[in-house]
Amino acid sequence: MTDSKRRRRLVAASALLGGVLVLSACSGDGDKAGASDGDSTSQAKVDEAAAKKTSEALIKITPKDGSDNASINNGTAVTVSKGSLTSVTMKTASGTAVAGQISADKKSWKPLNRLERATTYKIAAEAADSDGRTAHENASFTTVSPSNSFIGNFTPEDGSTVGVGMPVSINFDKAITDKAAVQKGITVSSSSGQEVVGHWFNANRLDFRPEGYWTGGSTVTLKLNLDGVQGASGVYGVQQKTVTFKIGRNQVSIVDAKTKTMQVTQDGKVVKTIPISAGAPENTTYQGQMVISEKFKETRMDGSTVGFKDEKGKGEYDIKDVPHAMRLSNSGTFIHGNYWGAKSIFGSVNTSHGCVGLSDTKGANDANTPAAWFFDHSLIGDVVVVKNTGDKTIAPDNGLNGWNLNWTAWKAGSAV
Repeated sequence: MTDSKRRRRLVAASALLGGVLVLSACSGDGDKAGASDGDSTSQAKVDEAAAKKTSEALIKITPKDGSDNASINNGTAVTVSKGSLTSVTMKTASGTAVAGQISADKKSWKPLNRLERATTYKIAAEAADSDGRTAHENASFTTVSPSNSFIGNFTPEDGSTVGVGMPVSINFDKAITDKAAVQKGITVSSSSGQEVVGHWFNANRLDFRPEGYWTGGSTVTLKLNLDGVQGASGVYGVQQKTVTFKIGRNQVSIVDAKTKTMQVTQDGKVVKTIPISAGAPENTTYQGQMVISEKFKETRMDGSTVGFKDEKGKGEYDIKDVPHAMRLSNSGTFIHGNYWGAKSIFGSVNTSHGCVGLSDTKGANDANTPAAWFFDHSLIGDVVVVKNTGDKTIAPDNGLNGWNLNWTAWKAGSAV
C-alpha cells in the first residue's frame, strides 16, 4: 500500500470514528433531555393524583403531642375544620380506654371525665372531608404530676347549711408564692350581695368573708377556677369546681365569764340563757369571736395534747367520753358538756382548763340537759362570743376566727 492510500484510509477512519463519537455524545445528551421531560411530566401527574386523594379535613389535638404537665380538667380536646370527626379513641399508656363523646355537629370531641394526674394518654383521631376523604392525627401527652400541682382543701362542704360566721377557708397542699394569681382564680359571692374579700394568713391558707356575718338564709357560691394557674415555680392548679352552701338562721351566743352565763340569740333575740363554767383564773379562756368548726356527740380530751401535763408527762386530765363537744379553736378550746363537775359550779364558778363547760350527763343521751340542748340547736359556723375572761383575744388564724380582725386589717391581707 502506498503512503498516499494509507493516509487517505486513516483520514476516513478518523472521520468515521469522530462522527461516531460526536453522534454518541449527542445521543447521550438527547437521552438525558428526554428523560428529564418525562420525569417532570410523571411527577406532576403523581402530585396531582396525590392532591386529589388528600383530605381537606384538618384535625387538631389539644394538648399538643409531647406535652407534659397537661391539665386534668378541660385541657383535652379534638377539633376538626373542613370536615367531620368519624372516630376518636383515647387510652392510657397501659391501654385503659377513656370515655369521650363527639359533639352533635361532629366538629369536636372531649373526654367525659376528669383525667388522672401523672398519667400518659394517647389519642388517635380520624375525620372525613365533604368528599369522604379521610385524615388521621395522633398525639401523646402526660398530665401534671402531684409534685407539680396543688389543690385547695376547702370548707364548708358543697350543699351544707352552716351558721352566719362560717368563712370560706381554703388550705393549699403546696406553699403559694404567686398569691395574686391564685386568688384571682377564686371567687366567692353571696345572694345577699355582700362584698366578700379574701385574706391570706400564710402561704397555704386563704379565707374569705364579708365585713359582717353572712346574711341568714342567703346562699354563698365558691368558684375554683385554678386549672393551669401557676401557684409557685413549676407548680400548677388542677381544680375546676363550683360549690354552694346555705346560711342558716342567725345564731350568736354570748359567753360572759364574769356572770358565768351564756345567752343564745337568734336573729338578735335571746332564746335561751344557759349557766356555764369557763376557764379557772389560772387557765383562763380566750376572748373574742369564735366559730364552731366541728361537732362531736362524744370525744376524748387528753390534757397532754394541749400542754396540760403532770410531773410524769401525762395529761392533767384524760376524759375519754366528753359529751356534746364543739370545737372553737385549733389549739383545743371547746364548748362542751360536763358530767364530772358538781351541778352547783355552773353559773357560779369557773373551773375549767380553758374550755366553756355546760351541765350534762354521762353518755350524751339525755336530751334535757343544757349541753344537749345547745348541741342540738347549733350549726357548724355558728358564732360563740366569749368575754370578760381576763385572757387575750384569740388569734384570727387559730380556728375559723378571722372575725377578730377588723375590716381594714382583713382587706390588707388580700393579694388582689
